[in-house]
Amino acid sequence: MPKILQQTGGDVVQVILADHRWFEEALRELRDVEADRAAVLADLATVLIAHAEAEESKVYPALNKRDAIDDDEVEHSEHEHAEGNEALLALMEVEDTASEEFSEKTHELSEALTHHLDEEERDVLNPAKTDVGEDVRAKLGEVFAAERARLIENGCGSIESVRKLVEAAKQKN
Repeated sequence: MPKILQQTGGDVVQVILADHRWFEEALRELRDVEADRAAVLADLATVLIAHAEAEESKVYPALNKRDAIDDDEVEHSEHEHAEGNEALLALMEVEDTASEEFSEKTHELSEALTHHLDEEERDVLNPAKTDVGEDVRAKLGEVFAAERARLIENGCGSIESVRKLVEAAKQKN
């Protein structure tokens, strides 16, 4: 399992892409019957929640303000985060990591996450590269990394935290 990335900044696009590659590796580990799936899931939950929450609070508003993405793209990305959180919670609630149910829920999380990563890279990160200056992307990278680190320190990936996020998203809709 790759170590949790302790990023301190840099171009926000590169920081987010590094997390995306980390997510893909974590998903591969979750599919491996010889891996410590419980530990991988705990790390994945922590980084995934911190990543999504930091994007929603720091990155999307800044990109929207600079017209790199519009309100619909922000709403769509936030909706996909909520779907991913639901799939994550369903996986976290499976008690036996060697069960068929764990494999099925891993597949559902993988589908939701892979779909979101693809869309975000095309529809959010590409416009960020072309429509936002390097200096702004660097500052945004620092802000994103700091918020992500703060959330990780505060245990954002606990099952209780994920449950609260899922419930809040359901009440919002």
